[in-house]
Amino acid sequence: MTGPGFRAWIIWGTGVAAYMLAVTNRTSLAAVGVDAADRFQADAATLSLFAVVQLAVYGGMQIPIGILLDRYGSRPIMTIGMVLMAVGQLTMAVSPSVGVALVARMLLGAGDAAVFPAVLRLVATWFPAQRGPLMVQLTGILGQAGQLVAVIPIAAILHATDWTVTFGGIAGLCVLFAILVFALVRNRPPDRARDVSVDTDTGAIRVVTSTIDTGVGIRAALAHPGTRLAFWSHFTTPFAGTAFILLWGFPYLTAGEGLTTGQAGVLTSLYVFAGMALGPVLGELSRRAPNRRSRALVLPAVGVQLAAWTAVIAWPGPAPIWLLVILLIALAMGGPASMIAFDHARTHNPAHRLSTATGVTNAGGFLAALLAIFAIGFVLDLQGAGTPDTYRLEAFRVAFLVQIPLWVIGAVFISIERRRTRIHIGMDPPRRPRG
Repeated sequence: MTGPGFRAWIIWGTGVAAYMLAVTNRTSLAAVGVDAADRFQADAATLSLFAVVQLAVYGGMQIPIGILLDRYGSRPIMTIGMVLMAVGQLTMAVSPSVGVALVARMLLGAGDAAVFPAVLRLVATWFPAQRGPLMVQLTGILGQAGQLVAVIPIAAILHATDWTVTFGGIAGLCVLFAILVFALVRNRPPDRARDVSVDTDTGAIRVVTSTIDTGVGIRAALAHPGTRLAFWSHFTTPFAGTAFILLWGFPYLTAGEGLTTGQAGVLTSLYVFAGMALGPVLGELSRRAPNRRSRALVLPAVGVQLAAWTAVIAWPGPAPIWLLVILLIALAMGGPASMIAFDHARTHNPAHRLSTATGVTNAGGFLAALLAIFAIGFVLDLQGAGTPDTYRLEAFRVAFLVQIPLWVIGAVFISIERRRTRIHIGMDPPRRPRG
């Protein structure tokens, strides 16, 4: 394979566009959280439950989706995902109660779970292996642009029309993209009988579609410390940004810090643009230092986020705009840093369990995000600041402290699994038993 042809780029571009819409769906409550609280008369814990059930389904579906992708390929799984998101948003559009809205968010999470791993699989089957890290970063960068649609246009459309029109329109877009994906995406190049990935350094061709026992594939992926390193890297890096953008950032900036809706929209848009700018930088550094990714990139990204949040929380009174800008840029580092986790998964797993290992990895970040989102809402309620009328800055500051244990736990396990991975692949000698 000399390089991807025009058709490969069309297929990848369609997948990335679908991923952008999936991200828009995922974060569609980001700028309308206060409206949702008013519509459903929801306190902070209930509002956080919308995001928690969505992320719980998303995370729980990652391994099953990986197995299905290994068996059936990207095209059918991605198409079904778009249909599920359409049904979820249509249900959200007409939901009369919290219970129905929760079912809608579960459908949304199930559909969303299929899209990103499917696009990563398209990268593996349509592009040379040496382009993998760059294509993964580009996929993440372009996909996250979907947050811009969720931050500003959805809120503007909602306030110009109504709830049903807004979320019904998003459902219609999902139906359109289900048709486009089915029409344009193909699992593999036409000259291959089965999905394969090609290592252009060695010329080795590996079959991607797996017929091995499902349980064996999962156990084998988890048994390799490189997969566990990927899981904990993805667990630790993006959750703070996800919790901020997905639900709590907009209420914090407006009701807590006292910013206008326009100022909050600009800041959350900065998060997206900063992530897009940092992605190529971290991708290139990851390519140049493959054996030092954890210490040189992943753990420093965690430290920067922790330092920025500490400065904002410790600031007396409302934080100045310049400090909030630093916070949003620091949080934006988490997304590109989390893409390094997929480099670990791809490096340390054979191609026949590629999507299974990717699913294990992807579940990590969303497990941490749902824990953070629910814990923030729970702590707000404990302080009597669980509704839009009672939100206050000090309560938000206390609530955001729940992120610190997640960072600490993740950093510890990254260090442990990094050491085990290096021993496993022969880069470091095994530790001698004491005594």
